[in-house]
Amino acid sequence: MNKYTVKKYDQNDYKLWNDFIVQAKNATFLFHRDFMEYHQDRFEDFSLLIFEEEKLRAILPANKKENSIYSHQGLTYGGLVFSSKLNAEKTESILDSILLFLKENAIITFYYKPIPIFYFPEGNQELDFFLFKRGAVLERKEMNLAANLNSPLKISKSKLKHFRRIENLDLDIIEEEDFKPFWNEVLEPRLLEKFNEKPVHSKEEIALLKERFPKNIKQFSVYQNDEIIAGITIFETQNVIKSQYGATSKKGEETRALDFLFINLIHRYKRKGKHFFDMGIVNEENKSGYHSGLLKQKEELGCKVYNQDFYKLDIK
Repeated sequence: MNKYTVKKYDQNDYKLWNDFIVQAKNATFLFHRDFMEYHQDRFEDFSLLIFEEEKLRAILPANKKENSIYSHQGLTYGGLVFSSKLNAEKTESILDSILLFLKENAIITFYYKPIPIFYFPEGNQELDFFLFKRGAVLERKEMNLAANLNSPLKISKSKLKHFRRIENLDLDIIEEEDFKPFWNEVLEPRLLEKFNEKPVHSKEEIALLKERFPKNIKQFSVYQNDEIIAGITIFETQNVIKSQYGATSKKGEETRALDFLFINLIHRYKRKGKHFFDMGIVNEENKSGYHSGLLKQKEELGCKVYNQDFYKLDIK
């Protein structure tokens, strides 16, 4: 007899869900409902709660699209979030309960996107194995670049040479509350010019999230003579710093202001005891599958490749 029961999240579960996030083994603030629901109009939520008798043991942030369920497409990463008290065998039973629930709800395909391995040093890969044993296929991989702050930094000699030169250019690094200067004067125009794209978050959305998570979302900008020339938007979790956005103006490119800011932030968060500095993916729709310039830049800043895997499981 299956001892786990699965139910779909509804608004009455708000406090229960968020209380669980606080004590879970492998959660970050991105799984808080106040973060997940800032863009609820774009996704049909299909998040799940898994109980053992009356006790909540795991949750799955997810959304539905047609007859498929996704580890939430509105989040950078996802996966099953569970209590530290659960061993691997119980995690396997929870997965089977989820798959049964999905089948009973006429779901055909389950797309699973685990959180990168370096976010939780105590481990977080139980479900990957059990998915594989149930026929999940590795649908795609992304190269996620991150610097290990627990090890000696391996920033390239050329980056450090320019860094020492830039230090004499009278640049100011400001942690600021207002996202408008960076969004309006650097990020949006540069994304439009270089990639014909907009940021995933509008400045109104990032300001709202900053208001909800002031300790986790931060904006660092570089100014020269009171003119903003570069910036990095940080998502801070317990172990990891993630550069959610990083951009520089043309003037900032000439002075290498973005590298200057990255190196300063790497040293800042290493001193604070963070484990990793996550600089995100470098994938691109081209023959090689990655952006060679971004890959080189992030490697020269001391990053190594950590794979971000995406699984697909046909529900049978």
